[in-house]
Amino acid sequence: MLKEKIAALAQSYAPDLLRIREHLHAHPELSYEEFETSAFVQAELQRLGIPFEVKATTGVVASISGKNPTARVMALRADMDALPIQEENKVAYASQNPGVMHACGHDVHTTILLGAARVLKSLEQEWEGTVKLIFQPGEEKNPGGASYLIKEGALENPRPQGIVGLHVHPGLAVGQLSFRKGRVMASADELYFTIRSKGGHAAAPHLTADTILVASQLVVALQQIVSRNRNPLEPSVLSICSFQGGNTTNVIPSEVKLKGTFRAMNEAWRFKAHELIRQQAQGLVESMGAELDLHIDVGYPTVDNDPAFTDKAWRLAEDFMGTDHVEETEQRMGAEDFGYYTQVIPGCFFRLGVRNEAKGIVHQVHTPHFDIDPAAIEKGVGMMAYLGAVLS
Repeated sequence: MLKEKIAALAQSYAPDLLRIREHLHAHPELSYEEFETSAFVQAELQRLGIPFEVKATTGVVASISGKNPTARVMALRADMDALPIQEENKVAYASQNPGVMHACGHDVHTTILLGAARVLKSLEQEWEGTVKLIFQPGEEKNPGGASYLIKEGALENPRPQGIVGLHVHPGLAVGQLSFRKGRVMASADELYFTIRSKGGHAAAPHLTADTILVASQLVVALQQIVSRNRNPLEPSVLSICSFQGGNTTNVIPSEVKLKGTFRAMNEAWRFKAHELIRQQAQGLVESMGAELDLHIDVGYPTVDNDPAFTDKAWRLAEDFMGTDHVEETEQRMGAEDFGYYTQVIPGCFFRLGVRNEAKGIVHQVHTPHFDIDPAAIEKGVGMMAYLGAVLS
């Protein structure tokens, strides 16, 4: 059976794929700078005889045809970029690029998709249709590499019937997968406020608008956007994470800058909230005698897993892994630019367990000690290849 052949190949390729993962982990590159990573992927695809195109400078879109290539088209996606984090793991494959680390597992995602490519190519006469492989740059940085790839036609010629992506999950034991139908990850927009007045002496606040006070009031007032305007049943969060202004004890600064994030699970509420933020901020700042510059950098949309498509993928995962190894994942207010794909075609974004407490592999993503149980690679390769071969 195809399922057993895929599982056997995933197991046989696992040792070499582990070496690929360690190479990628040791050579991380930041968003939109994935030149060596892209070249590595291209070389591997050439070795396998898989045709590809380079898009969005460092992105790679490849295609594998099985029997009757027009019968169905499925897309599989992996992101390739790393984070500006100094790795603290004491391992042989630790990052060799100071201040840059694969702390979100994109090296694992890329490895898994290369492994799935090997499996699908080896079995190309045993499955029908076409599988597009999307190796994506810039997931960690606005506006998101997915947006660039879509603009450059990654989802066209041919157009996939659906797209699948996975993400490592350090809260989930290795050997487990988790799925969720519908909204699974939040949108993410960046907020930038600059509050200005002429500044002045701390002993004479009546002669200027106190930008520190204005900014402090604004931080508090913005929390009402979510607490008093959002449907309580709709997840949403607004956080101000940077407050910069002044550098001494007796001068009211002429400028204070705030930075923050706004996240939502509902696209209609998301953009309504943008208007409320603008109204609240402008009104408050002007009423206190200061001036405001506000920029809302619209980021990634909600990741909305198509219910019917995800249900099919979920059932196939249970068939491949066993029902005891597949569970429902939680909603997260974290963001992922996979949401761009789900706005265009049906999508399924699922989680791959990488945790192993016995080995001390317990650290969260975006931390300097993040790592995975390497056994997760075989599971991910098998699952992605199986979905690529049969999901429709």
